[in-house]
Amino acid sequence: MYAIARSACARSLARSRGNVAPGPGGISRAVADGIWLRQRGARLDFRKQSTVVEASESEPTTSPPPKPKKPLYIRAPVALALTLLTFTLGFTMAAAPALPTALSLYQPPTDEETLSLFTPSTDELAEIERQIFEHPITSALLEDERYIASRPHLKIPEPMRAQNLTGGTLLGPDKIAVPPLQFTTEDGTEFVSLQYLGSALCGHPGIVHGGLLATLLDEGLARCCFPALPNKVAVTASLKIDYKAPAMAGQIVVLRATTTRVDGRKAWVTGHLETLADEKKGEKPIVLTRGEALFIEPRQAASMKRVVT
Repeated sequence: MYAIARSACARSLARSRGNVAPGPGGISRAVADGIWLRQRGARLDFRKQSTVVEASESEPTTSPPPKPKKPLYIRAPVALALTLLTFTLGFTMAAAPALPTALSLYQPPTDEETLSLFTPSTDELAEIERQIFEHPITSALLEDERYIASRPHLKIPEPMRAQNLTGGTLLGPDKIAVPPLQFTTEDGTEFVSLQYLGSALCGHPGIVHGGLLATLLDEGLARCCFPALPNKVAVTASLKIDYKAPAMAGQIVVLRATTTRVDGRKAWVTGHLETLADEKKGEKPIVLTRGEALFIEPRQAASMKRVVT
């Protein structure tokens, strides 16, 4: 290759000295050979560059050696810790809305605290509250050391009250307008409650539905005997109701109950609903409904789910 180049250079030199005649078209052979040499040199340079590139591409590339893995006794605890952290964060975020309800179930307000939890939202409700708390019957019961005053329906967490008949569904304006005020003895022998019955609880216009009166007696008689039973809870085995007089809507009624007998898991209770009367003024209460019931504590009562105690 280099010999050919030297020969071409020699010919070009000879032509430049006049030894070679001009070629066809008026261009001397020396000029033509010079153009040819330049083209030839360009091709040679391109081939050299191509050879260098091919040589560089054919050389094997070397990557850095992989980092050694950490021992399993290190990787396993780290993975476990991250998994537990992720699970804990997810569970906390999912359970956050239900946390206040759970805390209310496990740490309900005390009997005394429930007396101040209700705030009347209207003047009408405020007047009903005043009539209940300022009545001589209420004053006498509050002063009697045998009785424990409370509003047990307010121990139910607010999100769960809609699932309770007397503490949620039937509670509100024109119904059981304010949470019932209840008095019970520690031994479960006596029970008294005061509640306002509104016009939305009627069967006939202006007359409270008999089914509601039966419901109030069922719940009131049960609450009377709960403290006398081993696990403080029972279900209704039988309930007998006698209606004595129409219960007119728009008034406060009084429920009185007495536990007459307790035998193991069984308790017998009698009671009645009457109008609110001020006997100091010579008023006589009118008995509206009488009832008697048998309550039995379930065998699995110790593990039963509680909402109100």
